[in-house]
Amino acid sequence: MGIQKLGVIGAGQMGNGIAHVAALAGFDVLVQDVAQAALDKGMATIDKNLARQVQKAQVSAEDAAAARARILTTTDVAAFADRDLVIEAATENVDLKLRIFEGLAKATPSTTLLASNTSSISITAIGARTDRPDKVIGMHFMNPVPVMQLVEVIRGLATSDETWAAVDAAAKRMGKTTVLSADRPGFLVNRVLMPYLNEAMFTVMEGVGTVEDLDTAMKLGTNVPMGPLQLADFIGLDTCLAILEVLHKELGDPRYRPCPILRKYVEAGWLGKKSGRGFYKY
Repeated sequence: MGIQKLGVIGAGQMGNGIAHVAALAGFDVLVQDVAQAALDKGMATIDKNLARQVQKAQVSAEDAAAARARILTTTDVAAFADRDLVIEAATENVDLKLRIFEGLAKATPSTTLLASNTSSISITAIGARTDRPDKVIGMHFMNPVPVMQLVEVIRGLATSDETWAAVDAAAKRMGKTTVLSADRPGFLVNRVLMPYLNEAMFTVMEGVGTVEDLDTAMKLGTNVPMGPLQLADFIGLDTCLAILEVLHKELGDPRYRPCPILRKYVEAGWLGKKSGRGFYKY
């Protein structure tokens, strides 16, 4: 099926980024959030990011204006009734996502494709909460969406070939490179990335080195642009914890146990860059 009308649930960091790249690619985009204030904040972020792209000559002023005009907002999920594809980009919480997809199944016709931007949660389990598991798929964008090239596409047990082909084509139309992952905890990226970040936290907690020295060692020693603890701050420590908890629960392997310092920071509200403090102060 051809996708032209796109819905996005959540106007936060991931949701507004998805809306941004989709609108630039020519999709008609409708963004839904529970509060108008969240929608206003998300649209302000899109405006700022589009202006930055124009300033850097990455996008013309005309194309940026046209993209912004293609984005509408709503607080009502029922407004998705005319969408070809809806992408959920809510907080990484299993119960929340399951409730959202139950509601989406009621608010949209059976022809609407439903995708989750989940970092680790079972697409099969999400699909089972709907009336169309064959039309449910994972579409995991990387953060920040306008900059990062990758989209992981995750097929649940029931996801059809037609759904995969349509969603894969939509991601590529947005200028993304796609990889296909089986529906396993953490998929491809976070199955490898989260144990790396977690081990960096254990290394600091055990006093092997400071936060700054560990990040410097990994940047200069492995030629990555950002150290693991700074990267965890940028991802969000609450998101890292949620993914590690899924990995630990679903795989039953102690190597995925979340570092105690990670739990403590999340309890303190030190969530990384978005809260102003994590392993670093911002």
